[in-house]
Amino acid sequence: MMRTIEVLVVIIIITGAFIGVSFFAVLPGPREVSPVNLRRLSFTTLQVLDSDYGLSTAAFDIENVTLWNEVQIALSASLPANVIYNLTVYEVGSSASGAELYNNLITISNTDSLGTTSDASSYLAASANVTFNVIPEKIGEDSGEGTLYILNCSDANGWWITGYTAQSLAEDLYKLLSPYFVNTVMVQNTAELGQLLGGTPLEGETLENAVIINTCGEAVPIPTAYCTSPYSDNSYARYSYFLGQKVNEYNWTWASIVGYPFYYVSNTAAFPTQQNDWGIYGMRMTAQGGVRAFLQGLDNQAYVYNSNGVTSDVGVVTLTSEAMYCCNYYGIYPSEYQTSTRALSNSILSTYDLEVGLYVFNPVGNYIPGAIYRHVNSGSTSTTGTFLALGLTRTPDIRLTCLSLLTYYQPRLYRSEYTSYGTSRLIILQLGFVGAA
Repeated sequence: MMRTIEVLVVIIIITGAFIGVSFFAVLPGPREVSPVNLRRLSFTTLQVLDSDYGLSTAAFDIENVTLWNEVQIALSASLPANVIYNLTVYEVGSSASGAELYNNLITISNTDSLGTTSDASSYLAASANVTFNVIPEKIGEDSGEGTLYILNCSDANGWWITGYTAQSLAEDLYKLLSPYFVNTVMVQNTAELGQLLGGTPLEGETLENAVIINTCGEAVPIPTAYCTSPYSDNSYARYSYFLGQKVNEYNWTWASIVGYPFYYVSNTAAFPTQQNDWGIYGMRMTAQGGVRAFLQGLDNQAYVYNSNGVTSDVGVVTLTSEAMYCCNYYGIYPSEYQTSTRALSNSILSTYDLEVGLYVFNPVGNYIPGAIYRHVNSGSTSTTGTFLALGLTRTPDIRLTCLSLLTYYQPRLYRSEYTSYGTSRLIILQLGFVGAA
């Protein structure tokens, strides 16, 4: 009984003490409990005012009184009633010594003084009349070479390029890559391809060290002159061997944009009644022997027909960090994730004297989903032929081809400098509280 009374007495004492302290305590105001961050508020306000470029427009039209009245109305409406402001616009220039100069153009304010409790944010507005140019370095310009050939053959069909034609892909490749090469030549038919293979330029360009992009996917255009023996041997694998020899001879870079390289040959005039087992006429299937024959020719090995498969389905693959960096540098943004069903085995490196010049995708086990291979003879440091293979499943994304070549050759971008006088305005918004001293 005594313990119960003691507990009640303690409760009464504690409750009384709490009521007494609460009665005499001075609680902080809402502003002190949750103070306004003036710097964040000022920056957010500047962004809101320029969300439709209204503030930037006004900054370059200082004499427009109506426009600045609208800015002031919008500014007052954007801020709490107890916040005062001072907005100043500066013209950004430079002195003879190169130092930046800031010339006060206009100030609007709703107070004579912001007091001691204030903060500010800045915002840089650019003139709508300013344009920024990027001039790319030309691949091969120092050596007098730098030719890009795009196979736009009207008499050849593609495969594994579902949703596209070889010709539409050729047009897109031209738009993306031609600024980076000294010469870009569209190879319009298989006869023109035969002319190149025979060592004759099409437009007086330099043949050596050129890049050739095959837009037909897993199929390769074949000139009519090469549709006979010995090039037709082993389901035209011998033609792939011949292409490998030419890539070695002229130190070409041959680009296969998707799928299993050299799996078919195509010529609609030479094979009008023949199809690739999937209903696409003007094609003949070379199958697995094509890529091995090409690599034999690239390595100057004796031709031996080998139809053993050299690829694997490795599923989802990812771009390498180097390729990701170049996405930002060149402004080309394919998906980081792709599906590879035609990844080449890394056994080709030792078999055909190849070195990986660039991993486009990260390897998966013993397979390489996408890479640029350099042929370098044993004991030599000189490259004699290069091969880009993107062993992805359809549909092709030619941005990956562009990204691969640019990452490998790394042409520099010369951007125009932002130095024209009167093309930028620095806007500073300073905020304070009413009654701050």
